Parts: sequence; structure tokens; C-alpha cells
Amino acid sequence: MDTPLSTIAVVGLGTMGAGIAEVLARAGREVIGIDISETAARGAVASLEASTARAVTRGRITEQERTAVLARFRTSDTLRAAAGAELVIEVVPETYEIKQQVFRELDAIVSPTAILATGTNALSVTRLAAESQHPERVLGLHFFNPAPAMKLVEVVSSVLTAPPAVEAVTALARELGKEPVAVGDRPGFVADGLLFGYLNQAAAMYEANYASREDIDAAMKLGCGLPMGPLALLDLIGIDTARTVLEAMYAESHDRLHAPAPVLGQLSSAGLTGRKAGRGFYTYDAPGGQDVVPDALTPAAEAEAGAGRAVASVGVAGSGTMASGIAEVFAKAGYGVVLAARSQEKADLAKGRIAKSLERSVAKGRLTAEARDETLGRITAAGSLDAFAEVDLAVEAVAEDLEVKRQLFAALDKVCRPGAVLATTTSSLPVVAVARATARPEDVVGMHFFNPAPAMKLVEVVRTVLTADDVHATVRAVCAKIRKHPVDCGDRAGFIVNALLFPYLNNAIKMVEQHYASLDDIDAAMKLGGGYPMGPFELLDVVGLDVSLAIEKVLHQEFRDPGLAPAPLLEHLVAAGCLGRKTGRGFREYARR
Repeated sequence: MDTPLSTIAVVGLGTMGAGIAEVLARAGREVIGIDISETAARGAVASLEASTARAVTRGRITEQERTAVLARFRTSDTLRAAAGAELVIEVVPETYEIKQQVFRELDAIVSPTAILATGTNALSVTRLAAESQHPERVLGLHFFNPAPAMKLVEVVSSVLTAPPAVEAVTALARELGKEPVAVGDRPGFVADGLLFGYLNQAAAMYEANYASREDIDAAMKLGCGLPMGPLALLDLIGIDTARTVLEAMYAESHDRLHAPAPVLGQLSSAGLTGRKAGRGFYTYDAPGGQDVVPDALTPAAEAEAGAGRAVASVGVAGSGTMASGIAEVFAKAGYGVVLAARSQEKADLAKGRIAKSLERSVAKGRLTAEARDETLGRITAAGSLDAFAEVDLAVEAVAEDLEVKRQLFAALDKVCRPGAVLATTTSSLPVVAVARATARPEDVVGMHFFNPAPAMKLVEVVRTVLTADDVHATVRAVCAKIRKHPVDCGDRAGFIVNALLFPYLNNAIKMVEQHYASLDDIDAAMKLGGGYPMGPFELLDVVGLDVSLAIEKVLHQEFRDPGLAPAPLLEHLVAAGCLGRKTGRGFREYARR
């Protein structure tokens, strides 16, 4: 197996196979593309011609280099063309029967020293290797779509794989400009193992009519910085493909989080498999298209403002980072703001924090000195909630403790004028429990801002069974004025973002507990393979392990799903006082400031 892997065959020239072939040809390898479909073969050649032509136009390669790349790629309709290949990568349809047949035929064709790689993202590499006469040369080489752009490659070893084969393809991946991550053989590996559970939960959330497809996708893009919402991503991957992956994961884990949401089966059976069919969760301009077109589920345009209550002044209760950030947002939008804390000193400190934030914006050219002064002039610091007597909207941003919030709302009930809207920024507690601390629960609503409030565009608008229609309309209108994107959701643990985010984080911790992959490999896999701005362990340390544990407990308590039980490792770290960046140690250690 000590070969340079200079001649490589790619079996299956669909989107992924064609992409892998392009990556290899551009990296100087002789590539043999094999597919029984002449149409697929022509499509792969056309794709390579088009991408290299664009590269020439953009000045990334010369015309001479393009000619050389095209000359290195040839196609065939028979596996016999792989006879001289030192590495064969199969990316045929995701079924054991088809892949096993390919491996059996290759055994009689290729050299005994050739490496055989499967591009599966869901099936057992060990089971596929067992079909080969030389199982020690079989491994997984999982590229991500689109292969030319995505940096991650998961190198999957079975218990039968010889280390030299792993070393050879790992070196190849690096030479291709990819980031190889070594993982063991289990369905989904690292990236898809975490990603598909999250996608499945999003599908179930949609199926339960908890939130619209648009709001679910917007929430995860704006709240987590993801490049694509989960339902749009399912359409891109293929709903049938996603269901296959989840079935394989559930067969091994028996975790209800991996049991495919019924809607995935319903859509697949109806042929509504996503972009490739022209319709899935969304409707597209054509089969294979990427432009979403309106359909019967597309929400109507927002009604004209005026259905809600008038809001000219806002009270913000709290003195922490979130409270000062929310006060800054409202003041920038032209609202008069009363920032109230437990003492005048704390309120003044919070206003001082806003002044520093505005000053940084001036220094960066994002705000004029005049606008800074006007914004700061709209904020009144107060040492008591009594200052909220005339506000139209009161927003609390105090500790995430139900009893603390209930006491605060009982006080707001006495202080605020009749008709004032009372909003809580809780991220996980039941809004209705807060509302019931008042004599006017119809005036209470959730407004979950994300940190840092001045930068993050998302606000989850949480309506309880008691919230009045005009209160809901008021908050949505206010969100528009402060240039935030509101998403509607019901009053249940985690709302949209945390209900989808924290089970994913919890599953990442379980991977480490099971010694399946390292912190660094998991973080790299999710950033490079899933497009996440931060890996799960980076994010956990930033959020705070104590905060994360509290949210996990709330989710587990509400949904009673064993798969949502906090990972023991998370509980142990919190018990040891390792809470993340704020204590200098969490999943990683940090320099003390």
C-alpha cells in the first residue's frame, strides 16, 4: 500500500462523485470516472469543463493549466477501467447491496495492493469491508458536498483496516488541501452523526406545527450563525437520503432523537425529496433548482403596523451585559429608555457600559459622535422599578431563575400602567409561569434576544396561551423598528434555537465520553463539514457549562426523552467548577485575564 496514489478511480459520477473527481484532477491525479450512465459521465465532464472555465475567467488558473486538468480526467462505463488504479473511491447509491456488489467486482479487477474507499456517510464500513477478499485495504473516505469547496474529509477505519491504508489516504487528503479527521466506524461518523440528529429534531418541530419552516430556518441562521437553516439543508441533502442516514443511526443507537421524524417518510414516499425533485419542505423553481418559489405554505406579507399598542418608551430591568445591550438597541432605534437596576450605582454602571459600547462604534466609524450623544441621552438610569410607571413596554433581563423573574413581574404588575406590555427575555423558562405572577397575564410575552443584543438580529417572540393578540402584534412591530428579525414560537422549553442547539451540544459531549473522537476533531468536523462558526466545545465554553447544563436539564424535564438527559461529563465538569472561559477552564483551559 506504499504507493503515491497517482491514479485514482471514482465509481459513481453523481454530484458528489463528479465533485471528488474534480478535486483529484485539479490536484494533479490521473482520474478515471466510472458510471454505467452515459448521461452522468457526460455531466461530470461538463461540470469539470465549466468549473475550470470559471477558474480561468477569475484568474485562478491559466488556460494551459485548464487543458492539463481536463486531460487528466477520462470516463468509462465499466469497472474494468479501474484495473490500474492505486485507489478506488466509490460513491454509488447508499445501499449495502449496490456497494457490496461494487466491492466484490473490484476484488477481481484491481491490484491486491490497491486501496478501496467507500464514500458512505451512513453505512457500516466494517460490513462493506467484510465483502472484500482483502478487508484490510477497505476504509471510508467521506467527502462533504460540494467536494471542491468543503475542507473536511472523514477518514473512517474499521477494525479490519490496515494502518498503512489509513496513512496513505490521510496524506492524500492533505495534499488535496483538505482537513482529514480520523474517526471510527459508526453510522454518521462525527459530522453527520451530530448534524442529522439536529436536522431530525427540526423536522419533528415543523411536523408538530410548533413553528413555521421559515421561522425555524431563520432562527438557526440568525441565532447560531449557520449558513443554512435545517429544513432548507434537508432539501439540499435529499430528504430520502437523510431518512436513510437516520435509520442507520437509530439501528445502532436506539436513541429516539435518531428515529426519523414521520414527515421525512411521508415526503420521501410522495417523491418530495427536496431540491432534486423540485419540492420538499420548500418548493423550487425546477427539479434540481435552488431558487425557492412561493407555495401554499408561504406566509402572507406582514400586515400593516397599527394592530398593536403604541410604544414610545421602554423600560429595561437589569444591569448585566444582556440588559445593557437591549437598552442600547432600543435607544439607538429612537425609543426613550429607562434602565433600572437594584441600585442607582448598578444602573449607572450599566449605562456606563453602554457608553463604552457606543464609543467603540464611533471609533470603528459605525456611528457618528452626534448619534452617540443622542442615543445616550435617551437612556435614563434608575435605581428602582418605580421609574417604569409610564413606560409602554417593560423588558426584564435579570437572572435566569424562575423565582427571581416571578418576583420581578409581580413588582412590574404593581408599578406599570394598565395596557403596558410586559416582556421576559428568558431563554428556557416557561413564560406562562412568569405571566401568572401578574394579574394581567394577557399582557405578558416572551422576547428572547440573543447575546450580544446589539449585534444579533434574532428575537424569538414567545406567545403563551394567555397572551393577547394585540400584545403579540405590538412586539413584532417593535422588533421591526429596532431592526430585529422576529420568529414566532410557542411557550415550551428551549423555544426554537436552544431546543435544537443544546441536544446537538449534548451529543457532542457523549462522543467524547465514548472516546469516539477528540475535542479538536469534533470541533474541526463541525466547522469544516457543517459550516458552524464555532465547534460544539468552543461554543460550550463560551456559553458556560453551568448555563448549558441548566438548559439541558430544563429540556430533559419538559420532554422526558432519555436522549436529552445531560451527559455525565458535563455534570462532572460543572460540579468541579470548570465552567468554561469565565473560570479559565471548561472542556479546554484558558489563560487567565
